[in-house]
Amino acid sequence: MFERIRRRLTLGYVGIFALILVVLGAVAVASFSRQAADQQDELLEQKAQGDADFVSTGLLRGYQEGEPPGDRGPGGRRNDGPIGPFQWATDPELGMVALVPPDEANGKEGTVLDSTSSASSFGLPYEGPARRAAEEGETVKETVVGPEDEMVRVVSVPVTGREGGVAVVQAAQSREVVREAVGGLLLILVPVGLVGLLLSGVGGLYMSRRAMQPVRESFQRQRTFIADASHELKTPLALVKINAEVMKRNPTEAENLSVVEDQLSEIDRMDALISDLLTLARLDAERLDVEKKPFDLSVVAAETAGRFLKRAASEGIRIEVEVPDELPARGDPKRTAQILAALLDNALRHTPEGGSVTVCGRPLDGWAEASVRDTGTGIGPEHLPRLFDRFYRAEEARTRAGGGMGMGLSIARDLSRAQGGELTADNANGGGASFTLRLPAGP
Repeated sequence: MFERIRRRLTLGYVGIFALILVVLGAVAVASFSRQAADQQDELLEQKAQGDADFVSTGLLRGYQEGEPPGDRGPGGRRNDGPIGPFQWATDPELGMVALVPPDEANGKEGTVLDSTSSASSFGLPYEGPARRAAEEGETVKETVVGPEDEMVRVVSVPVTGREGGVAVVQAAQSREVVREAVGGLLLILVPVGLVGLLLSGVGGLYMSRRAMQPVRESFQRQRTFIADASHELKTPLALVKINAEVMKRNPTEAENLSVVEDQLSEIDRMDALISDLLTLARLDAERLDVEKKPFDLSVVAAETAGRFLKRAASEGIRIEVEVPDELPARGDPKRTAQILAALLDNALRHTPEGGSVTVCGRPLDGWAEASVRDTGTGIGPEHLPRLFDRFYRAEEARTRAGGGMGMGLSIARDLSRAQGGELTADNANGGGASFTLRLPAGP
């Protein structure tokens, strides 16, 4: 069961991480693609603007003076024919295309000037973008279908000559450049993402193991608790049943009185056990009413110790109370008395005849502290870590009264925590056990 839950947790970690990677990757690719496209437009526009002076001072002026767009010296510019109302020519010195729209007022035809032999490889010139740039007087950026259905980015920049007239400079580049850049980014992101997913899977297995460990321990404690509670209830029920069968066989025997007393004793034991189980269940569910109000811990300690004086005297044990006149604390006085009663009961069980139990109290660094010390044999180091576990009983054979049910100290510790305090155990100097209750100091 736990392995199945662990695998599901790991798959959940990896799935969430994969989703995050996909979202971040998509955003990164989209942003990079946009930036690459903007950079391409900027470079093409810079290229066209860089040749604008030549167009405005040279070709455009010659066109306005009526010179033919034929060869002009070493530039190699040539007129290759009309495109609608435009004319176009190539010139290998410029690296761009210049289109001169017709000047109807002067009766001149438009001219398209292409300055690179490679311009035709991108399908230059493009009449539509050139016409719009000339008419609007603004740079026009468009993606068009070029030769062999290749997508080409065309930037058309209108240029005004120094002596009037307008030319349009076109610069073009394949969109494949942007796609290749994006593809290069993907070649980096995909392997990195796969490695990240692999590492997240390994980390998920480790974290799920860590996360499941407290659940596993809690489940094991619950199973142990149920088994111990069942055992504790089974024993008195069996005794009650046996006594009832004895009474049934001999209903008129005088010995039945002692049998009834035994039954009542076992019923009281079961009642106490069920009450403790109910208290633990309410503590676990945080449904137990616990007050947090100011009270005098000295009074509660003295009164609780007084309730055990008669029992201690009958067992030959001396109880000493050493508390200040006033010890302000904050918590629940009834639950605190229940804690101290459990500690005194445990101390009397583990103190031999002729020994003593001491109840002390003192303020300490914002806490109100009450401790119960006995002169018994103390607590073995192997028992200290488990002393507050439910149904745990350390060295039952050494107790004078045969031990309790192993729930008193567990309930006492949980009650102290419910009040914002803590209960600890240790061996006292000179022998015996020492239990210390700390509660928040009162106002």
